[in-house]
Amino acid sequence: MTRRWLFADQLGPHFLDAPDQPVLLIESQAVFRRRRFHRQKAHLVLSALRHRAAELGDQARFARSSTYAESLPAEDLSVCHPTSRAARAFVLRRPVEMLPPRGFVTGPQDFTAWAAGRTALRLEDFYRDARRRHDVLMDGGEPAGGRWNLDADNREPPPKQRALGVPEAPKIVEDEIDEQVRADLDRWEREDGITFLGHDGPRLFPATRAEALARLRHFVEHRLPTFGRYEDAMLAGDPWMAHSLLSAPLNLGLLDPVEVIHRAEDAYRSGHAPLASVEGFVRQILGWRDFVWHLYWYFEPGYRRANELGAAGRVPPWFADLEADKVDAACLSDVLAGVRDRGWVHHIPRLMVLGNYAMQRGWQPGAMADWFHRAFVDGYEWVMTANVIGMSQFADAGRMSSKPYAGGGAYIDRMSDYCGGCRYDPRKRVGDDACPFTAGYWAFLHRNEPKLRDNHRMRQPLRGLDRLKDLDELVEQETARGSRAP
Repeated sequence: MTRRWLFADQLGPHFLDAPDQPVLLIESQAVFRRRRFHRQKAHLVLSALRHRAAELGDQARFARSSTYAESLPAEDLSVCHPTSRAARAFVLRRPVEMLPPRGFVTGPQDFTAWAAGRTALRLEDFYRDARRRHDVLMDGGEPAGGRWNLDADNREPPPKQRALGVPEAPKIVEDEIDEQVRADLDRWEREDGITFLGHDGPRLFPATRAEALARLRHFVEHRLPTFGRYEDAMLAGDPWMAHSLLSAPLNLGLLDPVEVIHRAEDAYRSGHAPLASVEGFVRQILGWRDFVWHLYWYFEPGYRRANELGAAGRVPPWFADLEADKVDAACLSDVLAGVRDRGWVHHIPRLMVLGNYAMQRGWQPGAMADWFHRAFVDGYEWVMTANVIGMSQFADAGRMSSKPYAGGGAYIDRMSDYCGGCRYDPRKRVGDDACPFTAGYWAFLHRNEPKLRDNHRMRQPLRGLDRLKDLDELVEQETARGSRAP
């Protein structure tokens, strides 16, 4: 049987054709020389790769080298379609059999057939097609419960208490492999000039399939029933809330998304979890995760350079280096600290705090996509390209998202508990205590009005500019603020 070369994000059994197939695993130090990744992300990836090698034992050939090319053996190899353009190009230059991609639900040909002839690609349309195609949460030809999308039931603001009170996810118990990974990373920093973002800490996410399955079981049993209602809410004292924490093991290939979706649907069918929670979660996996994967390959390679709003600002060092203590704005400081300390925050802080702030200030979209890729434990190029370029920064002028996800302090005040103790007032847009998100929202609309005026979803917000008697003062204030920490 041909030896299967597994990249470090292809570590589950579904990437093999048989349980006893010979395997090649390569740990390349060059990956960490090229980019400055979060320390906890580097630890997680190396730990997962080394744990998989230890599990496979003599079945695997495990090579640790400076580059991939140094460790490719002179024997027949096959590999599942890699998850980045650079990796695919590397494979195509070698005598390696490249198989179709695995680790996603909808196949490339099905996505291409769905996308053909469409002037705009929208998640909701793709998601409905995927539900039908894969018979997920369907009752005959109709969606379970009679509605495709239960977002309206999943937008509750956070409860008054500082935590949801759901059981915590199972703790990760580090072992000697983790100990060696940490020692190696210390040595790389000390002797090889490799640097990392963020703080080191205990490993927080699964590095083995057994750990990932334990997280999946615990989420479905204890957290999924509460997930839906508060999936868009933020709590300073509860960064995890009822989120699944499965994105990292999914993106390492430790879990097959099909098994994750089926477990969630079974929870609904058995009456264990409400439809709104299950539908919201399934939309994240079957819908959004597959959608951004396919867009990465469907859009042209130059899509990553899209910048239709002409955002030219550099990402400032305080943001890029996760210097949360330099930030007074409570929401932004706490979210940056979460990335610094955990390499993870959930999707609403990513979109409506980090991405929203960057878009308001006009920072370069490609630089933001690269930052998200490096700073998050679940970040990969395919994950962040459409998520950041298209959705978060609206740099593609609507090819995959119908409007900019810009919001002021009122949104953050409604959906979080950040504003009560903040030195800034979400109701104020001008003055020493003016909320930087509120002021930034109006400055963003003013700066981009010519490019947004034909977007029907932006007509009402743009009309609001005419009612601002202090617009000139606001623009002057935000220009003076520049890129300094708020």
